[in-house]
Amino acid sequence: MKRMIWMAAGVAIGVLAVRKLSQTRDALGPAGLNRALGQVADSVATFADAVRDGMQEREMDLRLALGIDSADDVRTR
Repeated sequence: MKRMIWMAAGVAIGVLAVRKLSQTRDALGPAGLNRALGQVADSVATFADAVRDGMQEREMDLRLALGIDSADDVRTR
């Protein structure tokens, strides 16, 4: 009975090790690299959109504060 438990534990550890190695190999391969670069590009694009939105909002605030535009002009944009 003791041998069966140790054998089952060895098989389970072996399966987990093979799965982890396969995941690592896939992550380091060309497809994994493309996936990682795609995620980085998406993150950069999202950040750039947020910065652009913030800049537009701040510009509207400054235009109102300086009296360049009225509140009606800003609402129509």
